[in-house]
Amino acid sequence: MTTNEGVGPAPEPRDHKPVNNRVHRVPAGELDGYAAISGGTVGSKKLWMGLVENPPLSSTDNHHHGDSEAGVYVVSGHPVFVYHDGTREVRLAAGPGDFFLVPPFVPHREENPDPDEPAVVVIARTTQEPIKVSVPELYRLDGPGA
Repeated sequence: MTTNEGVGPAPEPRDHKPVNNRVHRVPAGELDGYAAISGGTVGSKKLWMGLVENPPLSSTDNHHHGDSEAGVYVVSGHPVFVYHDGTREVRLAAGPGDFFLVPPFVPHREENPDPDEPAVVVIARTTQEPIKVSVPELYRLDGPGA
């Protein structure tokens, strides 16, 4: 008699829609671009998670993620998250093990000032769509819920 204990079902081919009635494992090195957990990879309905690497001496543009909330976990490197508090630009330096929350519609940018080491982060967000709205400058979010 053979057993499948600890083995689980075979991975689903990429050309089939993932089922959403079991636990899914996405092995290291098998991300779909940046995405690890998404509707396309494992059938997630509300959660998206992925791995992003920002090269040395890089910066994103100023942007927000629409109605999506994002959680960020710093795996390695020392990224800097920049936003505006209504009076001035605020720079939050990070290191491995740090977590960040980026609320919906909050303009920000990510920087990696290190000349040698990439900054690697895991991002979890509350939408499947990769919403990124570029803005010309950082500004304080005003209005309901701000």
